[in-house]
Amino acid sequence: MAEKKMFSATGNQMVADAFRQVNPDVMAAYPITPQTTIVEGYAKFVADGKVTTEYVPTESEHSALSACIGASAAGARVATATSSQGLAYMWEELHIASGMRCPIVMANANRALSAPINIHGDHSDIMSARDCGWGMMFAETAQEAYDNTIIAFKVAEDPNVLLPVLTTLDGFVTTHAMDCCVMEEDQVVKDFVGNYKPKYPLLDTENPVGQGMFATLGNGYMKYKLTERHALDNAMEAFERHGKEWAEITGRPFELVDAWGTEDADFIIVVLGSCAGNARFQARKLREQGKKVGVVRPRIFRPFPAKQIAEACKNAKAVAVLDRSDSYGSPHAPLALEVRSAFHANGVDALVNDYVVGLGGADITLEQMNTVFSDLEARAAGEGDGSIKYLGIEE
Repeated sequence: MAEKKMFSATGNQMVADAFRQVNPDVMAAYPITPQTTIVEGYAKFVADGKVTTEYVPTESEHSALSACIGASAAGARVATATSSQGLAYMWEELHIASGMRCPIVMANANRALSAPINIHGDHSDIMSARDCGWGMMFAETAQEAYDNTIIAFKVAEDPNVLLPVLTTLDGFVTTHAMDCCVMEEDQVVKDFVGNYKPKYPLLDTENPVGQGMFATLGNGYMKYKLTERHALDNAMEAFERHGKEWAEITGRPFELVDAWGTEDADFIIVVLGSCAGNARFQARKLREQGKKVGVVRPRIFRPFPAKQIAEACKNAKAVAVLDRSDSYGSPHAPLALEVRSAFHANGVDALVNDYVVGLGGADITLEQMNTVFSDLEARAAGEGDGSIKYLGIEE
């Protein structure tokens, strides 16, 4: 494989360049911190003639996704980006996009939701969208944000899927921080994603179809929603297949679940996104001290890779799940709910500790990671009950 030039870039720059290389037919978008530089950068690509995309600057995020749905239903390849309150403002349209089986790719800069007002990174916005029928990917680095965005088009447009996909990166930590990256040649990306051939475009007048029809009483609506569930289930295989295909092209690995040191680990942290690096760094230090510890990081969240996570954690005595959002009124936060369910379904007996960390961009430190691993040792010794703990503040 030819040596590639490494350079410095932010996650937002890498996502904008991934979109440029894919060159979608339509992008409709509205700026919002910390996503703005994605669509700002892409608008410049349009203005400079580097892409042939029809760029639609709308008056709101609701209108942006509405325009994307219309373009996708018509038969276009479509992309957009948003964050936080913008994603919340799209709420109505998120369900319509998946229900109409529109393979839109949307980048989300994961950010706290108001109130109180906060522009920094956590997973409150994206976890609020977890039941909307979209595929969901989490990037740890700017490089992964680039790779995930390209893979997302293949998955969304896969004939066995045909659903929208959210490719996400953590606000400011990944969106704005400089990282060491490489980029594939434009033609390599073009060949990988191929030409989009819509299956049921509204503008194919020779083969008229309906979109967004009224579902009559009875179980017609339920049958339709069952097909949507099956399609998102199919995305598991599609993510793995297209991810592996991209890995072979680039030489960068792709796993649905990145499992570090789990083969013999007694204590494991499960975490999404950018703070996995701190967990892994501290785990390495503890390994040097003879501690058997590991880190599990899902790269996709929808569909949820339950079997893969259970397999990675099957030999652990205790597992900590770190959430960057909460599910108020539930006994567990979103990722912890999924992990506990996965363990139960797959016969994993490990004790589980729940933590909420890094809300509103609060620092997630190495000392906190060390505390979590110490807590797991104590839990295995019979101390504590694993109930939710907000890490880094005094309750």
